[in-house]
Amino acid sequence: MKRRVVITGMGSVNPLGSSVAETWENACNGRSGIAPITLFDATELKTQIGGEVKGFDPVALFGRRDARRMDRVNQLAVAAANEAMEQSGLTINDENRYRVGVVIGSGVGGVGALIENVNTFNEKGARRVSPFFIPMMLPDTAPGHIAIVHNLRGPNMSIATACASSNNAMGEAMRMIQRGDADAILTGGTETGVVAECIAGFNAMGALSTRNETPTTASRPFDLSRDGFVPGEGAAILVFEALEHAQARGATIYGEILGYGTSADAYHMSAPLENGEGAMQAMRLALKDAGLEPADVDYINAHGTSTPLNDSSETLALKGVFGDAIRDIPVSSTKSMHGHLLGATSALEAVICFEAMRAGMAPPTINYETADPECDLDYVPNKARPADIKVAMSNGFGFGGHNAVVVLGKYA
Repeated sequence: MKRRVVITGMGSVNPLGSSVAETWENACNGRSGIAPITLFDATELKTQIGGEVKGFDPVALFGRRDARRMDRVNQLAVAAANEAMEQSGLTINDENRYRVGVVIGSGVGGVGALIENVNTFNEKGARRVSPFFIPMMLPDTAPGHIAIVHNLRGPNMSIATACASSNNAMGEAMRMIQRGDADAILTGGTETGVVAECIAGFNAMGALSTRNETPTTASRPFDLSRDGFVPGEGAAILVFEALEHAQARGATIYGEILGYGTSADAYHMSAPLENGEGAMQAMRLALKDAGLEPADVDYINAHGTSTPLNDSSETLALKGVFGDAIRDIPVSSTKSMHGHLLGATSALEAVICFEAMRAGMAPPTINYETADPECDLDYVPNKARPADIKVAMSNGFGFGGHNAVVVLGKYA
């Protein structure tokens, strides 16, 4: 029999807040975290807005020396992990440290360090490249840092499946606990997507919104006038734990991960299958893994990027899996508020799902003004709504045709 996997701690720094509590308050109230970019001069870019982590001071958190040796993507990850560990109350000692691991999703890792050191190499020569460049850049540095800070010697790895990364990370972490490889795992995602060169690349693809004059209304999933996603940054980390292990130490349990499904479109490097077939397969596998039927789902946090292709194909996929029942299920995209955190976004959305269960509220899709005939579901437009959520589905789809879906539950 599979071990049940529960959530005993959560932490996040993201455009909506510097803690889980602040994040949920702003999400529930429909506040946008999108604003003009301040991390660099964006005047030469087509997209000059983004979801930045506001007021983040790595020197105050880590000290000047250590902060300089960490890329921002790793700083955010450790900050979120610290909150999650504090909330969990999990004490690490000689007896359990080999049974607690870290699995973190990130689409690109330390891209800021990569760009900075390439520029240094080209402008000043090889001798001026930082000795910390390689560990700052590698995607597996985030789980490495978290393990060092908390002395966790269990399974440790990073997963990169573009914007599906943290759903895949959480799903694989669940599997490790189920099969007995670990008793607890810190899992989730981290990303710093508000980087000039990355935005320029997405602009070249035509993937981003260019509503620079009205940043708070730029991300508008499922709306007829959507014109692309808004880049964001942040991290969200959850403590997954075997139920019996959590119960034995008297931990507070915030929810449960019930199922996980993953698939590939095998179609195009940046466009989803228009009929939603790959996404449908991942959703069906996640429900099957959870031992649930479509009618058991009370809320869906959609991938909902605010791009024309994603939102219409995801809507079609939801109809394919849920049939007529989808008309009665609230479906929202919180990317309308926090933007698209790329590899970290699914972890943040999982945190929001658990908070929605706790509060009995379905978070809104803000900026929904004009209905799209191809997107005709209940997207919880503009205002949160009371909802008895016992089971939530959270979708994550990424470039390369990666699909990853998790089914989350209220602990009972």
